[in-house]
Order: sequence, then structure tokens, then C-alpha cells
Amino acid sequence: MGRVMLGVLALLAAGGIIVALASLAYGKQAARQSFDRLLLGAAQDIAESIKITDGAPIVDLPVSAFSLLSLAVDDRISYAVRDAKGALLTGYQEAPTPTTPPQGPQSIVLFDAALQGEDARFVTKAQRFAERDYAGIVYVTVGQTLRARNALAFELTKTALIGMSIAGLVLIASAYFVIRSAMRPLEDIATDLSTRDPYDLTPMSTKAPSEVAVIVTAMNQFMRRLDRQVGAMRNLISDTAHQLRTPVAAIRAHAENASDETSPAQQQQSLEKLLKRTRSLGGLLDQMLSRALVIHRTDNAPPERVDLRDIALHVIETKDHDVLSPDITVELVIGDDPVCVLADEISLREAAKNMLNNALRHGQSPVRIGVTQVDASAQLWVADAGDGPPIEVQRRIGANFERFAASKGNSAGLGLSIVSAVAEAFQGRFYMDCVDDTFRVTIDLPVIGADHD
Repeated sequence: MGRVMLGVLALLAAGGIIVALASLAYGKQAARQSFDRLLLGAAQDIAESIKITDGAPIVDLPVSAFSLLSLAVDDRISYAVRDAKGALLTGYQEAPTPTTPPQGPQSIVLFDAALQGEDARFVTKAQRFAERDYAGIVYVTVGQTLRARNALAFELTKTALIGMSIAGLVLIASAYFVIRSAMRPLEDIATDLSTRDPYDLTPMSTKAPSEVAVIVTAMNQFMRRLDRQVGAMRNLISDTAHQLRTPVAAIRAHAENASDETSPAQQQQSLEKLLKRTRSLGGLLDQMLSRALVIHRTDNAPPERVDLRDIALHVIETKDHDVLSPDITVELVIGDDPVCVLADEISLREAAKNMLNNALRHGQSPVRIGVTQVDASAQLWVADAGDGPPIEVQRRIGANFERFAASKGNSAGLGLSIVSAVAEAFQGRFYMDCVDDTFRVTIDLPVIGADHD
């Protein structure tokens, strides 16, 4: 809050300096215009008092002209009346004349000059005569020092600054209360975070001004991602502890039996059981690590443009199916046009690999992996010639470690839960259905345009 107040005070100070300079300029301009009118009035009175007598101009100085100038009691004045040739008719010889004599309809020139070493303001008015005895111009010059002008300009500036100062104090007080009111939600957020339990990642209240609500919303989104990460680690640890206990105990028992057997046939049978359990444990660990990888990447890896055809082609080119199920035929079904989505490529590869492995383990040959586009939906699917699990089992598939009858006890069922997590992470859906006498598992994601960056 201190920095904000300093910033506000700096802005107000800069504004005050600008307003003060503007007020001073305005005061000087107003004083100049006011006293210029006095000078012009005095020169006009003197000009109107000039008469032509015996062919020569005669000046009868009016009292009113000097009455106007006497309003500035501290200023000195100077005047001069000259004919067209510059001869002084009356007044002070040292009274200055303008560089350019007044001409045109106005016949008036205002100019600055010195009066006995002091700055002064002068006006020269041209009075024209066209009579039988005299035809020509008479120049009337009247000047005055600037003391009254400066005093008036200072007074106007002082008055403006006093008003501005009062307004500035009101603005500072208002800014303080407004800033404090705006900052109070931040203090509440700091208090909430400092007193919160380290494991409490529940969202904070967004009841705050829109500027602060943006911060709260971003923090809540961050805490949700963090909560998912912590939850994923907890689930991984819990699932690992739950699922590995039985296989590890079984492997230990088979190993002990194999070491205790004296008959080669019985020992070979125990080793085969041990190998089967080891393979099952390896598959379980692979799926658990794949799920942890998918959850981590969906929260941390930014989505990018991915062509689903590349995903299907990559899964086929790795040829894992030749090792897992060499007797099952696997076909690739993709078109010539790209089918692009906004997702994470590695997560989609893991999902596709698990879909294919699930079909190889539980489905019937041939198995097909393909990509299709229906309107605004991009579909990555794996189909086999089997009938799939019963409907009631399909409704439960996707949960962690779900077993169903077709698994034959050699799978922990994590594969399709990985597929479901990937689909959900990228605003898609995962479903199973029967299409053309085949059982199909599908990830349905929104299509993005070809010009999307």
C-alpha cells in the first residue's frame, strides 16, 4: 500500500506542478489583459483631447486618462505625444516609440520596453487628422511599470493554488481510503494463506473487486493443479501399496517353493508360476507409471497441435503388438486428410497404446486402430472382433484397478482408466460401443482448424 500511495502522491505532485505553472501563466495573461485595457483607455482619452488650432495639433491632457493609470498606485507612468515627424508635442522625451509605427484599422501597437531601468508596458495609438489646416497623424504613447500587474498575477496564482491545495488534500485523503479499501482483500488473502493448513488446497473466496478477483482466480487455478498433483501422488502411493502387496508376496512364495523343490519337474512348474507373476507385476508397474505420467503432463505440459493420424501410426510402428500378441492381426485405418486436436502428444500416445494393449489382451483378432472425423469431433479408436464385456461391466470400466471377467486375472485394469483421464484432460470423452459387429473403444476430442497456432 505504501508504494501505491507514493505513486499517487507523485502523480498528484506532478499534476500540482503543472497546474501551478498553468495558473501562473493564466494569472500573468489575465493581469496583462486587464492593465493593457487601462493603458489603451488612457491613450484613447489623450488622443481624443487633441485639437487642431491654427494648423497645429494642441493637446489638452484629460484628467480621466491619469485617473485610470493611478489605479496602480505603486507604478510609475510615462507618456508622449508626437507628430508625424516624431517631434514631441508634450510628455517625456525619453518615452520609447515602437519599432513599427501603428498602421491599419486598429492604429494601436502594444510593446514592452524599459522605464527608468524598470520593465514596463507601453501602448502607442495613432490619431489621424484630415482637416483643411492640418492633415496627418499624431502618435500618443502611454506606458506603465509592471508592479501592479505582477501583484495581480501573483494574487490570481495564489488563489488558484490555495483552491488546488485544498482539492489535492481532499484527493489524497480520498485516495488513501479508496486504496486501503481496494487493498483490504489482499490483506485478507495474505491472512488466509498464512493461517491455512499446509495441506488445505481448497479454493479461496473470490468475493473481491474485479482487479483482485483475477489474482484469487489464478491462485485457485494453481491450487487446483497442485491439488491434482498431490492427489495423483497420493493415489500412486496408495495404489502401489495396495496392488503390489499381493503380487510381491506371491513372487516371494513362488521363489521359496522353487528353491525348496527337489524334483526338476516341480521346480520347473514353480519357475513358470514365478515368471507369470513377474510378468503380471511388470505390466502393473508399467500401467501405474503411465497413469502417473499422463496426470503429470496434462497439468504441466501445454497443449499443442497434434494430428491423431500420427498417434495411430506411431503406435503401429513401435510394433509392441508383435511382441505381446504375435498371433493377432493389427490393422491401421487412417485417411489422407489431417485430423488435428489440441492436446499433449505423449499423453495421447500412452492412451492409444493402452487401448491397443487392452484389445490385444481381451479382444479377438483382427484388431484395428484408426482415426476418423465426424463433424467437429476427432475420434481415435481401437476395435476388435469380440463382443466386449457385459454392459454392467462397461459402466465400471475406467475406474482404477477395475477387473472384469475377460481379464482372466492377468490385468489390473488401469489401461482404460488412463484413456479416460486423457480424454477428460483435453475436453473430450471416452466411450465404448459396438460398431459393425466389432467392439470399439474411442477417444472423442474437439477438432481444431487448419489455421490454428
